Amino acid sequence: MLPLNLGIRAHDISAASREELGEKLVAHGFSHIQLAVKKSFPAALPSLDSISSGTGHFFGDYFARLGIKVSVLGCYVNLASPDSTVRRQAIDHFKQHIAVAPSFQAAVVGTETGSVGNGYTTKNYTHEAYQTARQSVAEMAAYAEQLGVIVGIEAGINHPLYTAALAKQLVQEIQSPNLRIIMDCANLMSVENHHQQEKVIHQALTDLRDDICSMHLKDFVVAHGQIKIVPVGTGWMDYTPILKFLKYDKPLMFASLEATTEEHLPKALSHLKELYARI
Repeated sequence: MLPLNLGIRAHDISAASREELGEKLVAHGFSHIQLAVKKSFPAALPSLDSISSGTGHFFGDYFARLGIKVSVLGCYVNLASPDSTVRRQAIDHFKQHIAVAPSFQAAVVGTETGSVGNGYTTKNYTHEAYQTARQSVAEMAAYAEQLGVIVGIEAGINHPLYTAALAKQLVQEIQSPNLRIIMDCANLMSVENHHQQEKVIHQALTDLRDDICSMHLKDFVVAHGQIKIVPVGTGWMDYTPILKFLKYDKPLMFASLEATTEEHLPKALSHLKELYARI
């Protein structure tokens, strides 16, 4: 049986240096990380446009020596801002990450689509918001094609790309071989649909099967009428269809834990591995 290819979002682990982070990753048996340098090591990246190939080799070469892959180079920017100056800067920052991705030995450069406002707003659900984000992604994907890098876009319930159907639409409209989807099934859960999560997840994984480049694993509950993200294995997420997909449809696909800090990792990893072995 091929193993569950587990990694983690690097800034969920407390570490003052790449060495401390690497030691903890090895101790937990992770084979890859999603690395947003500015979030994990802000001194190494004072601003997103501070990134260089030197940054990439400093981190990428070190983790490679440990046998740890940078599965996603995180550059989370606002691609849906109605302010063209903000959006231009976001696209340019993302392009800079695309340009240096090979120095990190990164498989994917990833982001969400952002927000029309400052945080959540219902305006994110408009056609205009989707079109703005789509235009941004199209420019980024075209640039990525020139350099042979994959752009990974993550859908989320509070963003302009808020359903799996819209993620599929994005892929079909842009038609780039270098555009893929980072799938986070917890991001597709809402107060209204979480009771039908098996149906929602099955549909998403079926429709986007060959468009997914990486899987995020996190958990949720509903509290005070809102979705609340909790550590893996402590909430209501049904991982069975996700792990079946990873085991039988896309074995060895990168799967990264999110929103699960160190004190919760032993239980989370045990929960996922035991379920993976049983299905």
